[in-house]
Amino acid sequence: MLITICSDVHDNIWKLADALPGMNDGKVLLFCGDFCAPFTLDQMARGFDGPVHAVLGNNDGDGRLLSRVAAAAGNVTLHGEMAELDLARCRVAINHYPEIAAGLAASGRYDLVCYGHDHTFQHEQVAGCWLVNPGEIMGRFGRSSYVIFDSTAGTVTIREV
Repeated sequence: MLITICSDVHDNIWKLADALPGMNDGKVLLFCGDFCAPFTLDQMARGFDGPVHAVLGNNDGDGRLLSRVAAAAGNVTLHGEMAELDLARCRVAINHYPEIAAGLAASGRYDLVCYGHDHTFQHEQVAGCWLVNPGEIMGRFGRSSYVIFDSTAGTVTIREV
């Protein structure tokens, strides 16, 4: 299964618009936090064809409106601060923070752990688990990027926007 992973849009709806066509190569989208405004979540929901699983980051201020937008979208599950999923027998955890993600990956409970927060693309295997930070959609601190994870092949591919 192809899984799209992205993080840290920070309301850069222009970069998000550029990224969404390629992001649709994945069957499911995992978002690791920091939409910022609810209109960014709305754009993501409308622009991605499959299910979207999202966690909150430290800059997602209006949780109530984000929840309403997610519910209205029909394809978004807003999990709060952490999500645990089973995607085609791939055990997945999503959160925003690197230090939490590192502990989750080391636990041996997951095949894939995704996080954001520091806006830096990183990927490594920890205890047989892929630990992945897709970088930032925002593009403030460097390249704008997201990841396509192939759960069958076990590969991580970065895509620049």
